[in-house]
Amino acid sequence: MDPVLREAIAKVEDRRSRFEKRVLVCGGASCDHLLKGSKKVIDVIREFLKRYNLENKVDVSQVGCLGLCGRGPLVKIEPDGVVYERVFVDDVERIMKKHLVDKEIDERNLLDTNIPFYQRQVRIVLDHCGEIDPESIEEYIAVGGYGALYKAVTEMTPEEVISEVKKSGLKGRGGAGFSTGVKWENVSKQEGEIKYIICNAEEGDPGAFVDRGILESLPHRVLEGMAIAGYAVGASHGFICINSRYTLAIDRIIKAINSAERLGVLGTRIFGTNFNFRIDVRIAVGAYITGEETGLISLLEGRRGNPRQKPPFPTEKGIYGRPTVVNNVETFANIYAIIENGGEWFRGFGTKNSPGTKLFSITGKVNNIGLVEVPLGTPLREIIFDIGGGIPNGRKFKALQIGGPLGSFVPEALIDTPADFESMRRVGANLGSGEFIVLDDSSCIVDVTKFFIEFCADESCGQCVPCRVGDTVIKDILVKITKGSATQRDFDNLLQLVDVIRECSLCGLGQGSVNPLISALKYFREEFEEHFEKRICRAGVCELSHFEEALAH
Repeated sequence: MDPVLREAIAKVEDRRSRFEKRVLVCGGASCDHLLKGSKKVIDVIREFLKRYNLENKVDVSQVGCLGLCGRGPLVKIEPDGVVYERVFVDDVERIMKKHLVDKEIDERNLLDTNIPFYQRQVRIVLDHCGEIDPESIEEYIAVGGYGALYKAVTEMTPEEVISEVKKSGLKGRGGAGFSTGVKWENVSKQEGEIKYIICNAEEGDPGAFVDRGILESLPHRVLEGMAIAGYAVGASHGFICINSRYTLAIDRIIKAINSAERLGVLGTRIFGTNFNFRIDVRIAVGAYITGEETGLISLLEGRRGNPRQKPPFPTEKGIYGRPTVVNNVETFANIYAIIENGGEWFRGFGTKNSPGTKLFSITGKVNNIGLVEVPLGTPLREIIFDIGGGIPNGRKFKALQIGGPLGSFVPEALIDTPADFESMRRVGANLGSGEFIVLDDSSCIVDVTKFFIEFCADESCGQCVPCRVGDTVIKDILVKITKGSATQRDFDNLLQLVDVIRECSLCGLGQGSVNPLISALKYFREEFEEHFEKRICRAGVCELSHFEEALAH
């Protein structure tokens, strides 16, 4: 083992040996953005420890996401394995006194961790998430961090690294599902000494927080994956482009880069080899379209973030005209485990054609809002009703909106569909970057569809007419439908526009912008017809008669 890694591990072990217990407070944005956030909770816990002379017996620190975002702030006490939920400032004194002084469990805020939300998960990317401080490189190294990078650059050739990634069958987790190993191989074969690695952390989808959760909780795992990619393809420079709204993630990734350079696991002559790799952070202040890889490259080059036609693909001509690997956050975060354990090991999870796990951000009308990781191929029903805890307030499940603004609706009849790339395509949907928005019977499909079309129309870069004009026209028609002023001609025009936009738009945003509408019309057409023919909104959401009132007349 490299002396730098050994020293970091010893430092963490020495610190932890001095304390009897550890109080771990979720330091993710979801917990800290609540009314009385986790940062304040940490301060109050430290004040409590000081008053009770427990400072030398109990260590308190922030950790990454503990998963159940809807029940935060979350506090875990080790080695007891006890987790408390909804721990606000006013709860700290009671919980800490009972647990740390009286040696009893506080039942009032106790979270039952023997529930499907935790028991049904399989953690590869999120391994050790919620156990270590995201801002401590030493704690990351103590759980094996940077061991895969050390193994790659000291024991493997670049070709062997790529071979292992290809064996794993890892597909890009950003939505397209292209083979990661093949993409890396294509870049490695390109001529020229200058190549680049780009981590796409733009994640602008409403309801998505997968990439944000990884960056806030395990920033070094992403950096390590990028460095391994750089070694594999012959790149010495990487960029990570982060959504400007992710202020905590930005802060932590910058701190992670600085600490990695300080220890020499990034920079020049990494682990005493001839491999050099540095990473720069760029803030994505552009539109949603910059999440498209060529749009992102344009933004990084200092130009407007407009997509361009492909080919040439970024693997041949990417940033500054050089061969470039573009993967998203979750894809890079998988690399550590693949190199450490082998591609065949990775194939032991998921399905034959969709190996590994997938992270999902579950939100909407569901009891357990949070971040989860499950094997690909897990049925949607299990994710929604077991892990997600089902629908609150006794309401009925209506649909799952999966894949974000370019995604689709999955009705109740299809919720036994496995959540993998191939199965989703067969039902006309896609996994996207992993956002699950659960809808119950109080949701109006027409209104939700209108929201996503409005989003895409607003975010269009304007380069091509089908997207720029077509989405706006569809938006206007949907507005008329929700207001009860649409005609049969409007509805016919809606159907014609769908094909034109899907077939003629320049990039994936325009081509996919009609996906929510296509699936809504396929599975919930009667709701559209009720709106424009009978002026009825069965959910009572739109500016029309309530369904019950209409039936009464």
